[in-house]
Amino acid sequence: MNLLTPLSEITRVLPPMQIALKKLGVLTVGDLLYYFPVRYGDTSSMKHTSELSTGEQAVIFGKITNLKTSKGFKSKIAMSEARITDDTGTIKAVWFHQPYLAKMLVADTLVRLEGKVSEHKGERYMSNPKVETVNTIPIAVGDSLFGNAGESHSLYPVYPETRGISSNWIYHTLQRIFKSGLLDSIQDPVPTEMLEKYSLPTLKTALIWIHTPQKHDHALSARKRFAFEEIFFIQLEKKIERREWQKNPAFVIPQTEADLEPFMKRFPFEATEAQKKAINVILTDFKKGFAMSRLLEGDVGSGKTAVAASTAYAVVTTKPPERKYGNLQVAYMAPTEILAQQAAHQSNERVSQIGNAQCAANLQLLQWVEQNWK
Repeated sequence: MNLLTPLSEITRVLPPMQIALKKLGVLTVGDLLYYFPVRYGDTSSMKHTSELSTGEQAVIFGKITNLKTSKGFKSKIAMSEARITDDTGTIKAVWFHQPYLAKMLVADTLVRLEGKVSEHKGERYMSNPKVETVNTIPIAVGDSLFGNAGESHSLYPVYPETRGISSNWIYHTLQRIFKSGLLDSIQDPVPTEMLEKYSLPTLKTALIWIHTPQKHDHALSARKRFAFEEIFFIQLEKKIERREWQKNPAFVIPQTEADLEPFMKRFPFEATEAQKKAINVILTDFKKGFAMSRLLEGDVGSGKTAVAASTAYAVVTTKPPERKYGNLQVAYMAPTEILAQQAAHQSNERVSQIGNAQCAANLQLLQWVEQNWK
């Protein structure tokens, strides 16, 4: 077994289930391992079977017996049935559309059930409860029937479901994967020194904690590790892309702030210190000899257009190396047609009517470019 092993090779997957798994995007062992729960069941609602009331959601612990498959008398719906017994009594459990559970569960073992208590012809039963095999019964539930050793029980994972695929099925299939020893052979992509630096669990531990946490801290720690892993790989990918950019030479733009002064003096406003700083940073990047990727962020009216216009001026006033004629070119794009028309308008009268410094910067750039390209 490996991460690419189809789920159909480790458990029975009927055609309708195959369609449902494809809908969820879960087809391989690796897909299922990274199919994380959306929440966890709350053990605060643990009760004895004698305390159960029709219509409530509850968690019970007990011994499972009388496992069998059957079909509805009228509906012909395939189902699994069992009885759960604790210190105070017994209750029936029914899993509709899940006949496989009767074969997956083992009679006379201890289980934890979580689900809704329903009633039919005066008999209470748990309808489609989430079921998990346990080794011992939590102390809070009582221990006279099952021995003296109790333990704090794990949370129960709840997954995004679709018709044919329940959290029960996902949980029990994951247990098969865990028992196979596959987690011991998976290489952790995050370096050990980084795990230690940020107090993160290993990949094996995180996968176990995310699917079967013993307490909330385990689940939170596992989610923290996988969130870190996602960001780590995004940053790593960006660094790889940056190195690729640096291998490809780009034109060097040698212009300085002083070279831009004649152009910037034509603006109907004085450049702010923040604008000058942004321009200097971009001019520094221009001199590095490889492509620049930069985001200029600012509020409306903060002068982003003035910065773009000034740095574009630096490009169009630069000649390509070893060429005695022609200058480099700039593609200046606007996000909407309205802004594009506004930027292309070359009437000084229109500028005075609008009184918009940002529009003025656009027009100054376009007028200069038009004059020099002619």
